[in-house]
Amino acid sequence: MIPFLSLKEVTGLHAAEIEAAVRRVVESGWYLQGSENERFESDYARYIGSRYCVGCANGLDALIWIFRAYIELGVMAPGDEVIVPANTYIATILAITENGLVPVLIEPKADTLEIDDTLIEAAITPRTRAICIVHLYGRCAYTDKIGALCRKYGLKLIEDNAQAHGCFTADGRRTGSIGDAAGHSFYPGKNLGALGDGGAVTTNDPELAAAVRTLANYGSSAKYVFKYTGRNSRLDEIQAAVLDVKLKFLDEDNAHRKQVAAMYYEGINNPLITLPKRWDDAQNVYHLFPILCSKRNELQAYLKENGVETLIHYPIPPHKQECYASAPWNIGLQLPVTEQIAAQELSLPIGPAIKPEDVSCIIDLINRF
Repeated sequence: MIPFLSLKEVTGLHAAEIEAAVRRVVESGWYLQGSENERFESDYARYIGSRYCVGCANGLDALIWIFRAYIELGVMAPGDEVIVPANTYIATILAITENGLVPVLIEPKADTLEIDDTLIEAAITPRTRAICIVHLYGRCAYTDKIGALCRKYGLKLIEDNAQAHGCFTADGRRTGSIGDAAGHSFYPGKNLGALGDGGAVTTNDPELAAAVRTLANYGSSAKYVFKYTGRNSRLDEIQAAVLDVKLKFLDEDNAHRKQVAAMYYEGINNPLITLPKRWDDAQNVYHLFPILCSKRNELQAYLKENGVETLIHYPIPPHKQECYASAPWNIGLQLPVTEQIAAQELSLPIGPAIKPEDVSCIIDLINRF
């Protein structure tokens, strides 16, 4: 059996360092809002290239707090619009609607699977306040055109960097540092994954960083003093310590992912399979390796029968989910490219621990399908 991603094997790559970090926290007797958080936030901000990093409970919360902070600061108000890719995990959309904002869904390009920047300007209205890009699958979704549109219309640029830790833009900036704020997820399966849930916000805006930190601590900036009606959304000390260990190895782990991706790109040769456009490896950390196949379900069953686990990202796009069926912004929405991706996408095993011989086996199976 070749698993999609063995978290045990991923953790085992740096087991000694992780175990020492956890032991240090346990023995310290301090488990929340302590030195481990301070160290990780400082190290991660430096790595990303932002002035501030604020840890929180998970990636969804990170995005929620960004939008909520902008509302509290008077930059946005419920009813304002946020342009966002239609092809994304639902968390991106949930963060927008959670704050009473209106998502405006934009189709992806069929060859890159990322937001189509040629469709954005036509969707901008007087109520548009931000463009939220998603570095989906580990690919940098930012383009100079998106940056120019934000400047032209005075829009905030928000990044969903949940799947792209360590990725670069074409001009050498890390994703997570190129917009006004970015949300990061440290779910265990991510390129930088904790041993449980975790998330963070990065930004260069001190006012936004302070508002996010306050909102994620019950709305309190001083003990028993509450500026906002916030929630409890904090990164615990054990997760911060583990993440700080794994951060040191992130570029090395991503390099292995890129080697696996190169094997897939160079080895897969089947007319039934479409590979997304290959980008410069600096702009892709291959959180996932998606392929497209019109016989996706048959292909997945065939690989399973031959001992290969695969996943679909994602079988039902956000605008087709029951929770948004009656949303006013979703009435009559037609997104054929997004729906085709949902019907054809299949993610192959990739990660820092997968063996080259297993990748070769997968390629051989795909070519014989």
